[in-house]
Amino acid sequence: MKDPLGRPPLLLVAPAALATLFLIVPLGGLIVRTPWPNLLDALGNEDVRSALWLSVMTATVAMLICVLAGLPLAWLLARVEFPGRGALRTLVTVPLVLPPVVAGVALVSAFGRKGILGAPLLDLTGFAFPYTTYGVVMAHVFVSMPFVVISIEGALRSTNKAYDAAAATLGATRWATFRRVTVPLAFPGIVAGMVLGWARSIGEFGATITFAGNYPGTTQTMPTLVYQKLQSEPEAAYTLSLVMLFVSVAVLLLLRDRWLVSP
Repeated sequence: MKDPLGRPPLLLVAPAALATLFLIVPLGGLIVRTPWPNLLDALGNEDVRSALWLSVMTATVAMLICVLAGLPLAWLLARVEFPGRGALRTLVTVPLVLPPVVAGVALVSAFGRKGILGAPLLDLTGFAFPYTTYGVVMAHVFVSMPFVVISIEGALRSTNKAYDAAAATLGATRWATFRRVTVPLAFPGIVAGMVLGWARSIGEFGATITFAGNYPGTTQTMPTLVYQKLQSEPEAAYTLSLVMLFVSVAVLLLLRDRWLVSP
């Protein structure tokens, strides 16, 4: 079907093609450089299986924490008018633009052994978050929470507030309206936010290695293992990176109805 607006101008098509190539070529290079015969052997390696399990487990736990805390926060930002709401939204989004290593340093300053909260916790309980699996989860929650909150807030804003008002006129409390009206209507967007948070968590590197370290079986996730292998076994790093690429594609397929369908 002929476009009524005419042919796209070359001045727009050419840079669009360059941008597409810039994004596709590195992924193609990863696929070409990966030693495919070694893929199954790599997945059978104990360190790889341990890092993969730890990544999936910590990302899942972090995602559940993000939803339990982030859904009420997203609702507050989307549905309640209060002084400072704009400032709160800004603070929530700061980890999105914060360099990952800086995020790790911030976690150390707060929850490290000499941190603002970490030092009293260590004195009272003898427990410290850094260099533990709990520290990995904490790092993942810190960097993933903004994705979850922003995605869910957008989903809540896209639903019609008139349904909430109708429920209120029928005598429903705000809690009942939240459970029975607001959440069901925004559920697809909530699921999308959960998937995004999980994907961001499983790919986290900078904050994790800064705050929790890179100890096999305890804090070594797939991204930190890839970094380690790249120093000594580049082929193994390519293979593990391909596994992470498969995970990323799987996430996109889960979100295909949201992002991969033309409006």
